[in-house]
Formats: sequence, C-alpha cells, structure tokens
Amino acid sequence: MTTSLPRQDRIRRALELLRNETTDKFDEVVGFAAGEFTDPVLAQQERDLIFGRVPSIIAHGSEIARPFDFMTVQMPRNNVIVVRQKDGSVKTFVNLCRHRGALLEDSEKGRCRFFSCPYHRWSYDPDGSLRMVTRDATFGEIDRKKQGLVEIPCEERHGFIWVVDNAHAEIDVEAWLGPEMDAILAGYHLDKLQCVRSAGFDEPTNWKIMQDAFLDGYHIQYAHPNTAGKIIHTNVMAFEDFGRHCRFIAPRKSIDRWLEEDPGDRELDRYVTETHFLLPNSTLLRQPDHFQLLTFRPHRSDPAKSRMEQRLMVPRQEDSGMDEAHWNRLWDKNWEILLAVLHNEDFPLLRNSQRGMASADAGDMLLGRNETANQVFRRETKKLLAQGDTPQ
Repeated sequence: MTTSLPRQDRIRRALELLRNETTDKFDEVVGFAAGEFTDPVLAQQERDLIFGRVPSIIAHGSEIARPFDFMTVQMPRNNVIVVRQKDGSVKTFVNLCRHRGALLEDSEKGRCRFFSCPYHRWSYDPDGSLRMVTRDATFGEIDRKKQGLVEIPCEERHGFIWVVDNAHAEIDVEAWLGPEMDAILAGYHLDKLQCVRSAGFDEPTNWKIMQDAFLDGYHIQYAHPNTAGKIIHTNVMAFEDFGRHCRFIAPRKSIDRWLEEDPGDRELDRYVTETHFLLPNSTLLRQPDHFQLLTFRPHRSDPAKSRMEQRLMVPRQEDSGMDEAHWNRLWDKNWEILLAVLHNEDFPLLRNSQRGMASADAGDMLLGRNETANQVFRRETKKLLAQGDTPQ
C-alpha cells in the first residue's frame, strides 16, 4: 500500500514516466483462466461473497434530490427501490410486495407519497412500512409491522448512494473505503455536484471483462486510435495502491509541451485524467472540469451478462458561471462523445472478448506488470471470494 501524494507531485511523476517512456509496474505478470468469465458457480459466489457483503455505488444523491424521489435498480441479488425520506435521508428496499410477491414499482425513476402494488393495491409508505391492506376485513389478521418492505443496507456518503446487496448485512462505507480513499473522495466535494446525465446498458459480457476495460491504460491507442488515443497517452500511469482501492494519473497529450521544458510551479491539472478504482465495481474518472462514474454489476444468473451504468457529474449551472444554454451544450457534447466511444468502440470489442472466453480450449492468459489497476481488481476480488463463509 502507498500513502497518498499531493496531486501536483503525482502529475509531475506521470510527466517523468512519460519522458522516460515507461509506466509504474507491479512486481510480476500473473495468470488467469477464461473460465473465470463463464463459470456459473463462480458467478454465484461473486454475487453472494462480493456484492452481498461489501458496499457498492448505485447512484449519485442528486438523482433523488427531493423527499419522496425514488429510483429502481437491479442488483445482482435483489431488485431494489431507493427512496429519499422526508427527513432527507435515504432508504433502500427490496422491490417486492409482501403480499404475493408482485414487483412493487417498475418505473426507473419517479416521485410518490406511497408505493401501491398493481396486483391487489396493498400500499407502503416511503419508509417501507405497510400502509394499507385492501379489503382487510376479509383478508385475515396479520402482524403489519412484520409485513413492511424488506430493507437493504444503504448509506449516502461523498455524494453517492451505496448499498450492500443483502438484507442481513451491515454497511459502513467509511471503513470500507479506508482512510486514504475516504479522504480522497471527501476532498472532491462530490455532493456539491449534479448528475446531469445517466444511462444504463445491459451487455452480453461478464462484469469483470467490463470493469477491466475501464481500468486499462494499455489499450488506448489500439482500441481507440481516432478518439481517446488522440487525447490520452497509452501505457503511462502514475499509480497508487491503497489496498482495496487504487488510483492512477494518465497524462493527456497536451502535456507534451512540458516534455522538454520545466513547468515550474504551474498547475498541470488540465493536462491529465485521474482514474479511481473503488472495489468492487466502480471506476471514477476525474476530468479537468467534471467527473464520470462507471459501474459494472453482474447479471443475477448468467455469467455472460452484466449491467453497465455511466454517470456524468458536473458543477451545477448556478455555480458554473455559464448561462443555461452554454451549460447544456457543453455537457450534451461531453455525453455524446462518451456514448459514441462506448457503443462504437468499447462494447463491440468486449462482446467479442466474451465470445472468445467461451472457447473450450482458450488456454491460460496473462495480466502484465504494466496493468496495475487490473492487477488490484483481480487481487482484491480473489481475497473477497477466498473469505468464503468466514465473517468479515
């Protein structure tokens, strides 16, 4: 593990790596097998021992900003409803009526004072308590306190909403992040930003293949020669390992002006992109003027499918110094660029990768010393799986 360095020092270290045509590296090459992306038994273990035990991000708080705003999310183990409470807190529940098991809410987002089941019109308050049993005089006696919605552990921290996908678990995001990453996220004041765009995509690709691709600084010029490859240097990463989590700085090609000239005390933030991996399944990208969050969740039964969600978090229009029209044009443009890269370049490549992994004689494969964040991802998910039934 490393101790967090000041940003300008890290940027200058990335610049030095670029000058020397190298990158930060792990100690050794490690192997893996194709079956890790196709095995249904392993997929079940990942759902239970990873997502059923540790916090993962499901939304930015601004997506349900007002009391009684809600959103629905398909997690690896449960369908859930996330709802902003009257007092401003957030609660998460299994999206299931406790009468006959009907899906309680099928809208992706909305706002309501209570949830009403479409099957028999049982209803629930936003705090999950059973509000009404229709025709209760003929239904029979029940303990209403025991028939409220099943609550899932949830916490709002650093602007994000986190859950542990297990009603019997507990959640402590600060402890999960550890002191280094918790302090890093606190310093970004992400709770002051607005999630201006979000979208989700169901892909025929294992979640680990998806996550790996968005930690990889080695593929940029090859997979994205006409987009990101023109902007970001390939295979140059100033890397920090915080145990469960990590981050790295990748220099943009605009920094090349300082290859031969000492930048002195100039701030170099606009010349880099900084990537944070938040175990188990999130990539947070710090761009010069905004943040992007990419999350990857396994399908609830098929190891060859996953859900990818992306979010664009930006300064609020009233804080940006821009008029509304300019502000909208700027983020519309950024969003369209991101969508184009994903759909035209990343997704087709990753779908084909999943097809390749299904080969019976795929053989052993490798992660290089230069694939640092990918090595952390593999190392830490293996640790979580190795815990088995051992309490955390």
